[in-house]
Amino acid sequence: MFVWNLIVVQGMGCYFASDHCSTRMTDQDQASSVARKRPKSVTTSDDEERLSKKLRLSQNPEDSKPSLKSKPIVASYAPAQRQSHPPIQTSRSVYSYERLNQIEEGSYGVVFRAKDKQTGEVVALKKLKLDEEKHGFPITALREINSLMTCRHENVVRIREVVVGDTLTQVFIVMDFIEHDLKTLLSLMPNPFLQSEIKTLTLQLLRAVNHCHSHWILHRDLKTSNLLMNNRGTIKVADFGLARRFGDPVGVGGMTQLVVTLWYRAPEILLGAETYSTPIDIWSVGCIFGELLLHEPVFQAKGELEMIGLIFKLLGPPTVEDWPDFEDLPLTRTLNIPPPHPPTLRQKFPYLTASGIDLLSSMLTYDPELRTSAEQALHHPYFTESPLPKHPDLFPSFPSLAAGEKRRKAFESPSAPQRAKGQTEYDYV
Repeated sequence: MFVWNLIVVQGMGCYFASDHCSTRMTDQDQASSVARKRPKSVTTSDDEERLSKKLRLSQNPEDSKPSLKSKPIVASYAPAQRQSHPPIQTSRSVYSYERLNQIEEGSYGVVFRAKDKQTGEVVALKKLKLDEEKHGFPITALREINSLMTCRHENVVRIREVVVGDTLTQVFIVMDFIEHDLKTLLSLMPNPFLQSEIKTLTLQLLRAVNHCHSHWILHRDLKTSNLLMNNRGTIKVADFGLARRFGDPVGVGGMTQLVVTLWYRAPEILLGAETYSTPIDIWSVGCIFGELLLHEPVFQAKGELEMIGLIFKLLGPPTVEDWPDFEDLPLTRTLNIPPPHPPTLRQKFPYLTASGIDLLSSMLTYDPELRTSAEQALHHPYFTESPLPKHPDLFPSFPSLAAGEKRRKAFESPSAPQRAKGQTEYDYV
């Protein structure tokens, strides 16, 4: 393919050169032909009378004198100049980085902590799983790289470059290294986040999701393990392995339903919807918001049917009034719908304010058309009531398991001095 493109480019260059040469020759021939075909001027009595009338009517006789020997007009063409483009450079080698330790392994890659040998910067190195690919470079990896390059934002993990190894299956994405993922941090924190800290984290997540949606990108796998947090209180959305543009043609068979981890999956996907859009990410954000409040996942199910049952228990079973398209979904007829009952959000979140319950219920709305958007949620009154969101710089820092750090043990204070056995008691004043 590269050789063919080179031949085409060279061929086009020859074509432009020959076309330019032929144009110049045509101009010269045209000039000579105009000079040859110009008839000689013959002066007669009628011509003299006509010229004399023109001279009398003209105010400036010298300017109005006709030039009987006018020069032929020759067209001039400037040669076309090619635009200057930056040269195509090859990807750097993965051996430009020194691997420090493995962080985690996911469905689409293995993430390492590495150090740039030139600058000494610590980065995250994600190796794409290409060993079992038989049809070329996987589209999921292309979508991930394209989504990361498109959604550059302070709350989205930054892609630095793509490096390669010795074989075609060794392709690595170089990203910024972030100290924590939110799932691990929640499990190791001695105390849960404060309300002011939860507001700050939720606002940052909503800003990142709103930025992605405004650039026509669906994440499709938002969960606490894919949210990274540094020691300065900043959230970074990561792992765009399932992301895609939702403006692309859907194609035959609709959009895949194998998206979003089960505990964060929207009900329309659970019930077999073939088309979906940005509301599936908002449902995941609502689940993450509830998890920050409870210090544990909201829906802890082992299967899809159990997941649907937990949703019905918390929000009440859907009705046609709440969700007009509910009965048209493919898997609705296979369910045994329980009798209607009111939502139990207040019992599940007893310490959340009324405004917070309203925000959570707007994210966990059955009907995708009525579910709030990221932009609308950013302006919800919950974020302006007391306590106000805490500044990220005021967040506490935690040891990073990804960097191999361990939590320090608390110092044991020495005990009070004790009198030795058999020692005579004296009353010292």
